[in-house]
Amino acid sequence: MYVAAMVALLVTMGLALARSFLGPILYDRILAINMFGTKTVLFIAVVGFLAGRPQFLDIALFYALVNFVGTIAVLRLTHYDELDVMPGEGPQ
Repeated sequence: MYVAAMVALLVTMGLALARSFLGPILYDRILAINMFGTKTVLFIAVVGFLAGRPQFLDIALFYALVNFVGTIAVLRLTHYDELDVMPGEGPQ
């Protein structure tokens, strides 16, 4: 059953990668990369459970945090064209 879950996660990760390459607009690609990161977190958790190593959950949580911060940074960069622009100062 866990192997089936891993295979399903790998398939959805492949579909997310395909969407990130084929996405017609930038936000489709950003969403696909974020979904790929989320599936990676789940994959790490399942592998950790199968290996009997609960330390992998810490790695998965750290990866989830990096994925979230990275997505916010990319969205802010695409909106303001700079990372150090304060809200309200950018383009209207």
